[in-house]
Amino acid sequence: MKLASYIHPEFHRKSFGLVDKHGIIDLGRHMGPKHSDLKSVLNAGMLSEINRYSSFPTDYKVDDVTFLPVIDRPNKIICVGMNYLEKRNEFNETINAPTLFIRFADTLTGHDCPLVKPSSTNEFDYEGELAVIIGKPAMNVSKENALSYVAGYSCFMDGSVRDMQYSWFTSGKNWLNTGGFGPWLVTTDEIEDPQQLSIHTYLNGQQVQSDNTANMVRSVPELIAYISAFSPLSPGDVIITGSPGGVGKKRNPPLFMKSGDLIEVEISGIGRLSNPIVQNRNTSAQMNVSPV
Repeated sequence: MKLASYIHPEFHRKSFGLVDKHGIIDLGRHMGPKHSDLKSVLNAGMLSEINRYSSFPTDYKVDDVTFLPVIDRPNKIICVGMNYLEKRNEFNETINAPTLFIRFADTLTGHDCPLVKPSSTNEFDYEGELAVIIGKPAMNVSKENALSYVAGYSCFMDGSVRDMQYSWFTSGKNWLNTGGFGPWLVTTDEIEDPQQLSIHTYLNGQQVQSDNTANMVRSVPELIAYISAFSPLSPGDVIITGSPGGVGKKRNPPLFMKSGDLIEVEISGIGRLSNPIVQNRNTSAQMNVSPV
């Protein structure tokens, strides 16, 4: 199944739905107010119940809705750095322990919505990544059982402010509307092995990153086991699993995103996440940016 979060095109409220080849079945309407978003469905352990709506007629075309981040305001967004061999070589990384950092929920934006380049930087870089969405409470889980705690997978664009990142890592990753998350969650029954997915990033239609999740240093099960050993994971929490090599910072000459660009992340079995880049003029403008 493909499950998307969005702004309702008629009533301008948040909802979520089942995406098929014909359009979107509005689950927010069919499942009622107790399950008005995807995170509430995961919290209730009702993901499997959605199948019963798959034969319903579609309510909207995909182009009718304004996409939200797949999970609207996750409790935890844990990101992994230096998790592909090529990326580690680019940055001369030698530390073996997983590199983890936190993103905040207000940094996220949905498919086809703008990523906002902060006005204070000329080094707004791209990192295409696989996102893992947790489906049930996880604490001290084993690597062998880790995938049973996953609800599904999505694409992520980790927009990174490099000149701030290298002086204070957290600040370089947490500007408002710099993390593209979408277009939808693909449930685990459609992704047999998360370590066999091709991942590509395109800047203005030109491929700038290309790899396969088989080349992760730490696999998805290893990451879930490692993180859940010290931090309980809840339904709707998100693990961003790291970026392949080819980032703009390490190109010669460097290649960064600017206003007017289009950045896209495509992962096999999931789809393509697209985000236009816009320039933030001031703090208030960045906080109130509207989707395109």
